[in-house]
Amino acid sequence: MNVQDLNGKNSETPDSYKSLLLLDEISKGESLSQRDLSRKLNVALGLVNSYIKNLISKGYVTIKEIPSKRYAYYLTPKGFTEKTRLTYHHLQNFTNLYREARRDFKELFSNLYNEGAKSVVFAGADESAEIAYLSLQEFDIRFAGIADVERAGKDFFKYKIMPLESIREIDADFIIVSSFLKRDEVYKKLIEEGIHPEKMKSIFPLAYKSSHAINEETRGK
Repeated sequence: MNVQDLNGKNSETPDSYKSLLLLDEISKGESLSQRDLSRKLNVALGLVNSYIKNLISKGYVTIKEIPSKRYAYYLTPKGFTEKTRLTYHHLQNFTNLYREARRDFKELFSNLYNEGAKSVVFAGADESAEIAYLSLQEFDIRFAGIADVERAGKDFFKYKIMPLESIREIDADFIIVSSFLKRDEVYKKLIEEGIHPEKMKSIFPLAYKSSHAINEETRGK
């Protein structure tokens, strides 16, 4: 799968996506603190602060002080224009992602089925995981659950998302790294949890996997 094409020119997609989420929340006109935004978007408070500063510096967001020493954020006309542009950009990206990911997930599950796989568990919950789940329905492979770094306890179709660290307790033949945006973070944490790389499968290139393999090879010499 050509992730470069899905990202546009480079790996800015995760950052621009979070910027879009922030612009969307701010556009609703509520008086939200950075902590409120952090909680709503499941983004670390420090990252929200960094994104807000960036949006303000670009003229997309303005800040006003309100009672109780709080601050309110508002979109500027330029910010509304940027929100529209990012929305269109990500809709295009998602259309491409859906088409290519659907094909590649079906190929992955077909190969696993032919190898005798009976069950899989997903690691990483985002739009890509939803595509993976829909693709899995075409195969006689049991869905054993889904785990995520940040979204534990939330719903994923008829299932509850589990904490990523609990994935070792799930009985499944393979772990599917199903997140596109957080794929390297998920893979790294799975390695830290002691999951063998051969048990993990993904349709997306994993930068951490490549660097980890090189380090292991170097240590073995």
